[in-house]
Amino acid sequence: MDETLVRENLTTRQKIVVILTLAVPAIIENILQTVVGFVDTLFVSKLGLNEVTAVGAANAILAVYIAIFMALGVGASSIIARNIGAGDFEKAKLIARQSSILSGIFGILFGIITFFFSEPLLRLMGAESKVLADGITYFRIVAIPSIFISLMFIFGSILRASGDTKTPMKVSWWINLIHIGLDYVLIFGVFHFKGLGVVGAAWATVVVRVIGTFVLYSSIKKSKVSFSLFKGLTKEGMSSILKISTPTAIERLIMRLGQVLYFGLIVKIGADTYAAHSIAGNIETFSYMPGYGLAIAATTLVGQYVGAKKMKEAYHYGMMTTVIAILFMFLIGIFFFFLSPWFASWFTTDERAINMVVTALRIDAFAQPALAIGLVLAGALQGSGDTKSPMYSTAIGMWVIRVLGVYFLGIQLEMGIAGVWLSIAIDLYIRALFLFWRYKAHLRDKDLFLIKNDDMC
Repeated sequence: MDETLVRENLTTRQKIVVILTLAVPAIIENILQTVVGFVDTLFVSKLGLNEVTAVGAANAILAVYIAIFMALGVGASSIIARNIGAGDFEKAKLIARQSSILSGIFGILFGIITFFFSEPLLRLMGAESKVLADGITYFRIVAIPSIFISLMFIFGSILRASGDTKTPMKVSWWINLIHIGLDYVLIFGVFHFKGLGVVGAAWATVVVRVIGTFVLYSSIKKSKVSFSLFKGLTKEGMSSILKISTPTAIERLIMRLGQVLYFGLIVKIGADTYAAHSIAGNIETFSYMPGYGLAIAATTLVGQYVGAKKMKEAYHYGMMTTVIAILFMFLIGIFFFFLSPWFASWFTTDERAINMVVTALRIDAFAQPALAIGLVLAGALQGSGDTKSPMYSTAIGMWVIRVLGVYFLGIQLEMGIAGVWLSIAIDLYIRALFLFWRYKAHLRDKDLFLIKNDDMC
């Protein structure tokens, strides 16, 4: 991979190749992580329902930690990509180092919080006494060394921002294979080793995170943004990363808290509706994979072209990536519409539950283009330095449209699962329109600012 992705006079076909070269490895990496998470849950489920509940409660808290680490990754990748586009590799290296140190500090902080407050946090998540012991044990093992989670996220973000999405994919491939093997051995045992149950699942996760952290760091040392961790923070570097990352962190927290609220409303409709919603949500997770991968490509390309002060090219790359995402996810929508009965039968044999899952997925099939637009343009905006617009769209979409929609359509109008997923679809389309408007306006304003400055010179 060349030092920068910024190129002059590329044909449309060449631009598509550039986009897919970045996106496809990221898509594969996301699919791998999803599959391994599924296998992990499957292994733990063999131990019993209490163990599954304990691990689920711990992972729900860990998801909040990860939201913060991901936000730091978004902030760092946005600034790094723009500096690479501007040809300022020394500044890119400085930001890479600063963001890694900052991420490590956050990892240590969350580890300390876990050590002292693991039990009250799990109780807050609704963990009952019968699952609390396993939950605390699992949570402490996986979350006290949160520094390895935070560093894995930031190192992967740094490599992607430099245009290297293949290395994180390869690392993910190998550590996930190791994870599956370790999971089985440490949970169930082999030969004379009896296995450690939930404790084994926790240690398998920690071991692969440690391996992944060191492998990704060694990859950075060989890259164009190579840096040493053993230098201090500067006020300027820290403030620039936090300025970009904070809205993203708030967005992730808004999303998590909003999910808790509207999940509670779905429970009020009925336990069977909530179960069907959960099954449909698990199936829908796979539709996010191309969107997330293409969003990473958009963040990198838009960031680098904005850094190079080529606003029209930045805009076109964002829009081309969005169109590719729409095509990918339109196909997924077709699969959801026609194959939803088959997908639902993987999870349940209850006819009523299958019908509800089918209803949800068929509504979701029509929302896939909007989901594609929202994911990619959020990434494009973040790459250009605007992390506030995605935050606003999530806040309004989650807390106003989705929550009120579930209440009125699902509960008041008694539409059940159809009301829930229509609310989600409406939310996605309004977000897509808002983000499209903001993307056009944001890059136009940047372009006008550059033109004005050039004229003054």
